[in-house]
Formats: sequence, C-alpha cells, structure tokens
Amino acid sequence: MAIVLQGSGLTIEQLVRIARFSETVELHPKALERIKTCRAMLERKLQAREIMYGTNTGIGEFSEIVLNDDQVKQFQRFLIYNHAAGIGDPAPIEYVRGAMAGRINVHARGRSGCRPEITQTLVAMLNKGVTPVVCQKGSVGACGDLAPMSQIALLMMGEGEAYYSGERLPGNVALERAGIPVPGLLARDGLATINGSNLLTAMSAIHLYDMNRWLKQAEIACSMSLEALFANMKPYDVRLHELRGFPGAVRSANAIMRCIKGSDLLSGKIKTKVQDAYSMRSSPQVIGAAHDALAHARRQVEIELNAVADNPIFLPEQNLTLTGANFQGSPISLPMDMAGAAVTMVSVLSERRLNRLLNPALSVGLPAFLTKGAGMFSGYMLSQYTADTLIVEQRMLSAPASIASIPAAADQEDFVSMGMNTAIKNGQILDNAFGILGIEFIAAAQALDFREFTPGVGVRKAREIVRRHVAHLDEDRPLYPDHTKMKEVVKSCEILEEVEKEVGSLE
Repeated sequence: MAIVLQGSGLTIEQLVRIARFSETVELHPKALERIKTCRAMLERKLQAREIMYGTNTGIGEFSEIVLNDDQVKQFQRFLIYNHAAGIGDPAPIEYVRGAMAGRINVHARGRSGCRPEITQTLVAMLNKGVTPVVCQKGSVGACGDLAPMSQIALLMMGEGEAYYSGERLPGNVALERAGIPVPGLLARDGLATINGSNLLTAMSAIHLYDMNRWLKQAEIACSMSLEALFANMKPYDVRLHELRGFPGAVRSANAIMRCIKGSDLLSGKIKTKVQDAYSMRSSPQVIGAAHDALAHARRQVEIELNAVADNPIFLPEQNLTLTGANFQGSPISLPMDMAGAAVTMVSVLSERRLNRLLNPALSVGLPAFLTKGAGMFSGYMLSQYTADTLIVEQRMLSAPASIASIPAAADQEDFVSMGMNTAIKNGQILDNAFGILGIEFIAAAQALDFREFTPGVGVRKAREIVRRHVAHLDEDRPLYPDHTKMKEVVKSCEILEEVEKEVGSLE
C-alpha cells in the first residue's frame, strides 16, 4: 500500500519502507493544492518585482545582487551547476531515495514555492526506480545538503546520472526509459529542490532504525553472555530500574529478562556471586542510556522529516515571504552525534563481556579463550584483537562533528552544522558495531556449549541461529570467515527476528 506524503506524520519506519524496501508513494491531493497555491503567490510576487532571496537575487555572499528578468529565467540552472560540487563515491541508493521522499514531504507543506511538476517528478522517480547518482561527500549541513541535493536536481533538467533497472545511466536516458518527462527548472525550482538537510536527515533516520534493532540484539548477546558467566540476575529485576525512573533502563531490563525466561539460572540451582562486575551488572543502565539517547534523536529526526525546511519560506495565507535558516542541520547533527557515541559505548560494553568470556581468571570455570586445547590451540584469543581494533576506530569516529564548523562563502555562512559528517561517521560506527556484536555472539555460543544447564528460551534460540552459520570451535581454524559471516547475520537481524518470535517484542 502506497505511503501518502502530506507534509506531516511521516515516520522513520515509513521512510525506511520507501528508501530501503521501495514502497510506492503518493502526494496527498491537499498537499498538491498547497503547492499550487504557494506557486501562484510566488509568480505574483515575481511579476511585482518583489525581492526574494534565491529567486530573483543571487545566493550566499551574492544575495544583495538583484537579477533582471532574463537572468531569473537562467539562474536556477547555473545555481544547480555551481552547487553540484560533491566528490567521491556515490551514496547508497537507499540514502538518496530517503532524501527524495523527505524533500517531497517538505514541498507538501506548501511553503517552498516550486512548481508542482518538480514535486510530481520526484514522486515518479521514486515509484519508477530512477535514483540519481549522488556523491556522498560535499555537504556541510547548512543551507541544506546543497551539493548532494543538486545532483538530484540535475535530473530535473535531464542532466546528471541515475540508476535505473540495475544500470548507471545518463539522467536523460534513465528518465526516458522510465517514461518520466523532464520538467526543467524555472524561477525558484532549483533552490526549492536542494535547500534543506534532507540527505543527512534521511541517513539519520535509516541509521536510527538500524541502531534500534542493533541495540535489541545487544541485549540478546548480553543475555547469552550473562548465562554463560553464571550472572547474578537480581540487577535485572525491573523493579530496580523503575525505582530510578529511566525508561531506557526499564526497557533494557525487560528485554534481557524476556530472553532469559525459563533458564536454570533463575531457579537458584546455580551458584552465583553476590555482585558481578559492572560490565555485567550495569548492562541495563548502559544499554538503557543508549535507548534514551536514540529516543531523543528519533524525536528530532521525525520533526525534521515533517518540517518546513527552506529559505526563503512562503506564507500564501499572509502573502508573506520570510528569509531565515530552517535548512540548518544542527538540530539533527547534535543528537545524532550522541546516537553514534551511544552505539560506541554499548560496543565497548560488549567487548568487556567478551573479555570475561575469554579470560580464565574471570570466566567462572570456562576453558581459557574458550578452547579445550589450550597451548596447542588459542581458541578465540585473536577475536578480541579484532573487536578491539573496531572499537578504537569507533572511538575516533565518536568525536562530535556538530562542533567542527568551518566558515565558508566569504563568512556569510560562518557557522555550519557538519551534519553530513555526523551521518557518514555514524554509518561507519554502526558497520563496526555489527562486527563487534557478531564476535560476542560467537564467543557466547561457544561458552554456552561448555555449560551443562538449560538456558532461557531466547538465549537457546539465539545460540541455535549462531550455530546455523558458525560451527563450534573444536580446534583452531581461520576465524575471518566466521567473523565476517556473523557480522552479516547481525546486520540482517536474523537473530533478532527469530528470538522475538519466541519471546515477543523486545521494545
């Protein structure tokens, strides 16, 4: 069923369905009317020669230069040429599709001033699978994602490049094959296509969707390690966390206890310590803090997905044009910096549990490095090295980009959000996190193989999924195929989906 874009109510989950799963979209009829009404007002103002930034003036440092009528007709083309200034490898298709959906939703508010043909062309491109080729790097996240969004706008002139039916094609060829007319760019159309933080917001929405699912798997891996280490389960009593009051910790404790339900560890048959180390005992507080950080970031991103993010902004009901900075990416980059740091923090926690599984001084009777042939074999000793190097990279990437502004445009744009840098590094942090958690899953499954008791229902299912892909380590073998495979399993969320079938939602 098509997702109707109307300028409000667009969620992260809907954006992912459009971006990743190619859900079709529709423009709400009332949204189309708002777009037409706004355009009519803009054309009246043009005829009256009212000064409007980026419409009949230059931009940035050139905003005080007023264009004549002939220049207005040509300006949008040169604007897009000038701003299509990115560099390097193309962004993944799902990021670009997400940015296009977000831009349509901005237009649907009826404040952008573009012709309806521009919005309708974006809708058609999404529905027919025409995705512009967009360089990943080039945006500073202020005045919007101008460089990458300009590569989308090139398609509006039948230029640039696009992916279509598995091929990378010239833009005009892709549009022709898909049966989409080239709308061209008239006054305001180009700036209305590019003037918002839509790519970094789409990337952030997709990352938050994946981060949430990764955190739920972190709780499953945690549950496996806790069982293998004979953890004292009192710190996971939900009442403890309700007394403190942080919703993320309550959620995390609930999730872990769901996974361990039915375990002999809860029966009192197994001797446990009075108090375990922090990496075990404080897991709900740490993972819960990450849940709370992501919840804040989610609120910010969903506000932006449904925001009026343009400059200028047009208010037809008041016949008014307002110039401002609603394109500024800081409301997204700041919380998303925190979201990336939260994933790194939970990855560090995962590695500390891995350390306890491998270290014979800490593993409550497990064989050293989880091998029966210590000396001849080294077991999973080197797996920790791999997890550690991934974490060091995450730590470097967790420095906030939102404070890293570099002035540009002759100091007219003297503070920028660097939100695209936040989004790019979050993708790298998350990619490493899949690998780190995969290694904990491998080690926890190996450790459980040495224990002679009945684990919880969720833990049993998780170990079963690990064993579908990675065999028990009887004697040393090259581990890179196992590491890489489990990274992909974590990324696919196979463990999460199978465990939730057994224990219910871990939300």
